Amino acid sequence: MRKVLGSLTAVVLVILLTSYGLWTSKRHVGHYLTDLRIQLVINDGEPGDRGNLLGIQPELFASDYSSVKRLHRKLAAYLQQAHDRGLINDKTIVVLPEHIGTWLFAVDEKSQFYQAATIEEAMNWLAFSNPLLFLDAMLHARGEKRLEDAHLRMKAQSMARNYQSLFGGLAREFAVTLVAGSIVLPSPEVRDGQLQVGKGALYNSSLVFGREGIPLGQPQRQLFPSWYQRGYIRSGKDTPLNVVDTPAGRLATLIGSDSWYPDNYVRLNAAGAELIAVPAFVAGNGSWSQPWRSDKHQQLSSRLDLGSKPLTQGEAWRRLALGPISTARAGISVFMRGQLWDQGSAGHSFASRGGQSVAEQSISAAPKGAKPGHGARLINLWL
Repeated sequence: MRKVLGSLTAVVLVILLTSYGLWTSKRHVGHYLTDLRIQLVINDGEPGDRGNLLGIQPELFASDYSSVKRLHRKLAAYLQQAHDRGLINDKTIVVLPEHIGTWLFAVDEKSQFYQAATIEEAMNWLAFSNPLLFLDAMLHARGEKRLEDAHLRMKAQSMARNYQSLFGGLAREFAVTLVAGSIVLPSPEVRDGQLQVGKGALYNSSLVFGREGIPLGQPQRQLFPSWYQRGYIRSGKDTPLNVVDTPAGRLATLIGSDSWYPDNYVRLNAAGAELIAVPAFVAGNGSWSQPWRSDKHQQLSSRLDLGSKPLTQGEAWRRLALGPISTARAGISVFMRGQLWDQGSAGHSFASRGGQSVAEQSISAAPKGAKPGHGARLINLWL
């Protein structure tokens, strides 16, 4: 009798494991693109032969990341509309927002993953659907928040490949220099023209692609990660600030809050940076208009010159980023928009010319049917 029960148990286990294996191999296939409309909210200066800084503030949702092809179609639609408006030429530098590459962990997942109500639920489905990748990532996870580390680490190799093929492909397709926002990867570096990952700590990094789709230099690591990344993103404060040559001039990238600190501009001035791209991200719907709190940020933030009057997040960003201490000719800060599960985002992109801020004249004229504060945006600064 025991042998019979043992055999039946073994058969049931085999059936369950086989069913689980078959379930994990089936992936969601999306058929419908989200809104492709984009509004031009800043178009400063006059067209000329010196090129332009073109920020694309996309509005993205979880379903947009269901496949690389789907995300490409949406971003390419934005770029095509910019091209049709005469905003793309052979000296154009396109800037995308922070973390646009990080969400590539969401590519090719189960339908339950995209339908989750919260990011926590989605991450549970991510681990459950990729058990071997998750277990391996947990073994290599670092920092205080090992679970968050593992979730971002588990698909790092495919994320790096997709990041380069997607954003390098867009740069080549539209013949532009492209600052590909940022992506969180373990110890990223470019070797033989290819973005590679290691087994070390996670860094929030940005890569610039030239007009042929080839990386220009090494990934720029974020020096001062944001408060919500504490415990799993390593600071890159000891790494250099990269300056790369582009058809429009020498370009530097400061990720997010790295753009607040005067010492970074002093270093870039010495390196001859003429243009500065700031891929940025502000977490939480409506947080742009909420009070700026120094206790949420790096200790260095207590020494920033913000005056005595209380400021909102948006006011602090415009005062700190791309300030007059920089000798660069121009700069641009580009934020993400959209809703990824329960994770909202905020931020109004802006530009700078000679240390003077260039912001949206009006944020009320959105595409028909769009909610206030929503909708994709183009920010253009002629050089």
